[in-house]
Amino acid sequence: MSALPVASGQGRALVIHNLVKEYRPGQPVLRDISLTVSEPGIVAIIGPSGTGKSTLIRCINRLVDPTSGSIMLGGTDLAKLQGEALRQARRRLGMVFQEYNLVERLTVIENVLCGRLGYVPVWRAWTRRFPEADIARAFSLLDSVGLGEFATRRADQLSGGQRQRVGIARAVMQDPDLVLADEPTSSLDPKTSVEIMELLAQVGRDRDIPVLVNIHNVALARRFALRIIGMSKGLIVYDGPPGGLQDSHLAEIYGGEGWME
Repeated sequence: MSALPVASGQGRALVIHNLVKEYRPGQPVLRDISLTVSEPGIVAIIGPSGTGKSTLIRCINRLVDPTSGSIMLGGTDLAKLQGEALRQARRRLGMVFQEYNLVERLTVIENVLCGRLGYVPVWRAWTRRFPEADIARAFSLLDSVGLGEFATRRADQLSGGQRQRVGIARAVMQDPDLVLADEPTSSLDPKTSVEIMELLAQVGRDRDIPVLVNIHNVALARRFALRIIGMSKGLIVYDGPPGGLQDSHLAEIYGGEGWME
């Protein structure tokens, strides 16, 4: 696999302070989360379903509005942004989705170019007329994720693993300061899951940016993450290196020890 094209500049720290999210008043899904992510490479968030992992990712990119707290990226509080300011800030956040979120009727290359929608005038977005430099870079990104020969194929003709590779290329196309991945391997077989995690790790290395991955598979988190954040009931109960994650931590994160037998 070839190296992913690298943008100039360094990724900047994500600093979350006292973040709370309530879908119903008095029933917080996220409880006073404070967290700094600045190191390049994969930072994995683990925890049981319903503990707030996906909500945390979606608060960061503002697909969900936080109830209170701040989400600072490069000195800008994402939690306070609206309208055009939010659109501009989202360009710095590459997003990889669990269900891929590709436009099925578009070609693979057109889906990758969707990563530039925040950078082009509205008329170009509607007509899908992108600058030649963007088109050349999109083809280069497809080569780097092993899909160069699929550029003109419709997205709905791809396998799950191929779709996720397109999603990663689309995220990198944004020139992000941070990549967020919400359960990127949950729909994939074990071999393809490893390949996708390898590719996300490569994104972090090659671009010198953090890749914040919400993941259920503890073994994959241990294998690829430089840091693991364990969540339980909307709280962070572990934050440290994979080697420090003990069975006692996993019992606290997932509740009891019977599931580990």
